[in-house]
Order: sequence, then C-alpha cells, then structure tokens
Amino acid sequence: MPKGTYHHLDPDRDVVGVEVFSCAPGPSGWRWVSQVRDPEGRPLSRVDLTVDARWRQLRVQVTAGGWVVRGGLAGREVVWTRVPEDAVAASAALAEAVEHNAPAVGFTGTSPAFVVATARLLGLEPDGRRTAKLVRVTEPNALPLPVDEGWALVDVTTHEREDHDPVVAETYEVADLATAERRVVHLTGDVVLDAPGLELVALESPPTPYSARS
Repeated sequence: MPKGTYHHLDPDRDVVGVEVFSCAPGPSGWRWVSQVRDPEGRPLSRVDLTVDARWRQLRVQVTAGGWVVRGGLAGREVVWTRVPEDAVAASAALAEAVEHNAPAVGFTGTSPAFVVATARLLGLEPDGRRTAKLVRVTEPNALPLPVDEGWALVDVTTHEREDHDPVVAETYEVADLATAERRVVHLTGDVVLDAPGLELVALESPPTPYSARS
C-alpha cells in the first residue's frame, strides 16, 4: 500500500501545495485517496478515485475551492455532478443537483492519481500511442472541462535490485491536443516518479507493480 507525499510546484518550482496520499489495489480494482494543503497547512483540495480491475474510473470525487465534483464512467461517457461543498450534507440539495455528461474515458486533474489511472487504462506497449478524451477537473474551483490528450509510451527501463523485485520505470509523453502543450511523466507501478509541477518527496512503501494489476 504505497503512501507518500508530493509537492505541487509553480513554474518557478516554488511549492504551492503538499499532497499526502495513499493508494492500494483491492480484490477487483485500485483506489487513491489524498488531500492537498498549502505550505501553511490550509486545505486546498481532496481526491478520492476508485477504478475497477480494467482501470475504468467507477467513482471519482474531487473537492476544491468550495465545490465537490462527483462522477464516474457510464458506458462511453463520464457523468458528474458539481455542487457547493456545504450542500453535500443536505440530501435534498444533492437530489436536485444537475447531472452532466461528456464522451470520455475518465477524468483528469492535477493529482498524480489521474496520471496513474489514465496510463494504466490505456495500457500502452513500448512506442505505442493513443488519444484519450478526458474531463479535466480544474482548480481552484473544481470546474470540469473536456480535453483531448495524446499519450505515447516512449521508454521502459528495468532496474534490477539485489534481494528485491526489479523496478520498471516508464516514460510517457503527454500532449494537450488543443494547445499542443507537451509534458513528460515518469511512472512506476502506481506511483508517479516525476512530472511537470510535481515532485515526489516521500514514499513510505514500494509502488504496486503494474504487472500485478494487469
């Protein structure tokens, strides 16, 4: 059960958020839970993501900026509601929440959880490429917006270790197809090792190998 801490960085690499997370495989899927606080300890956002054995996003909840987005995959679409955080405890308010939908394979956002879930859902082989329709939950106000991303698995490296299983590190190039903005992310198992705007600063237990979940 990997547990650890990420720093969220601005373009000058100053820390703007601290995300404490735990993630774990289950009998039929995988779950990530995390909370992000600012450097002074004030809460910024929370993420709770559950996928099935095929890495389809069954349940997603993102809380940020006083709003809560709840959703999941339904066929070839994702569906979601967005309500004020203080209305979540009021069942009547939730019953009246407007349900939205968009053609997509899942949600994405600033948390490393979404990098893991998308990469594993796509299941790329080395040098493989795919386009993914996603719904990005933007911050600070948890506003969902459809995006198209291009994913390419450009490198896979196996690092042998004495008395331990080898570590398989993957390098992905990810492009926003609307803006042509590109980023490179490094992943092993269910942990993001490095990505723009993210820095893994603590990891209490090893990542779950991807081969164990395939």
